[in-house]
Amino acid sequence: MPILDFFWAMLMFFLFFAWIWVLITVFIDIFRSHDLNGWEKALWVVFVLVLPLLGVLVYLIARGGKMQERQVKDAANQQAAWSNAVQDAAGSADTSADQLTQLAKLHDSGALTDDEYAAQKAKVLNA
Repeated sequence: MPILDFFWAMLMFFLFFAWIWVLITVFIDIFRSHDLNGWEKALWVVFVLVLPLLGVLVYLIARGGKMQERQVKDAANQQAAWSNAVQDAAGSADTSADQLTQLAKLHDSGALTDDEYAAQKAKVLNA
C-alpha cells in the first residue's frame, strides 16, 4: 500500500499549501482594508492567529463580499493604469491623427476657412 501513502501525502501537501495561500490572502486583505481601523485589524489578526480555521472561516463569511469588491476595484485600477500607460506611450501618433480628424470636421462644418484649415493642418503635420 505504499502508493496510497504517496497519494495521501500528496493530498496533504496540496491542502497544506492551499491553506497557507488562503491564510496569506486573508492577512493581505485585513491589512489592505481601508474600512477597518487599527484596533479592528488587530482583533482580526489575533482571532486568525489564535483560532486559525475558525478565524479564516468567520472572516471569509463576514467580509468575503468586501474582499471580492476590493479585488475587483484593484483589478479595474490596474487596468486603467495600464491603459493610460499604453496611451501615453503611443500618444504622439494618435494625437496627430485625432487633431487632423477634428480639423477636417471643423473644415467640413464651415467653422474653418480653407486658409485656416491649411495653416492648422501644416502646423499639426510639422509638429
